[in-house]
Amino acid sequence: MTTIEELLGGHPFFAGLSPGAVQLIAGCASNVHFAAGDYIFGMGEAASRFYVIRHGRVALEVHSPTRGPLVIDTMDEGEVLGWSWLVPPYRYTGDARAVTPVSATALDGTCLRGKCEADAEIGYQLLKRVTTVMYERLESARVRLLDLYGPEAAGGYDVIRRPDAVQRAETTAPRRPGS
Repeated sequence: MTTIEELLGGHPFFAGLSPGAVQLIAGCASNVHFAAGDYIFGMGEAASRFYVIRHGRVALEVHSPTRGPLVIDTMDEGEVLGWSWLVPPYRYTGDARAVTPVSATALDGTCLRGKCEADAEIGYQLLKRVTTVMYERLESARVRLLDLYGPEAAGGYDVIRRPDAVQRAETTAPRRPGS
């Protein structure tokens, strides 16, 4: 049987952490399962957990009063969910719903914050990883908005993707005064 420590140590989010750091983080972890259609967390709830998805697919949703739930992103095996445990006021900013049956490792947010406070190196390593996730989600949202609203929504810029960076390049749109 695989231990939580082994599951976390083999997950891409924790790659490069020392075995001691993974062991410390594993002390905040438990295994969880969700059936398809189950809500994992809801917008505005206390961000009490951070999830490492082992199997399945999760949809991040926001609620529209006129259209109901709108999927803004999806997470699959090997991804993480719920970065709000690290950012005050520690509230989830959307709903997370299991699209398929999901198996995950849940990390207690309060426990993790305590470990980060006690060990600055672990805190810094987790901060780097979480901000990378936040950046990737922001870029995903930006691309979806461009798909929805077109280049005009980008203020005269197109997004050009490179493996090592995202850069903005001017299009043929006229320059704004003062720019």
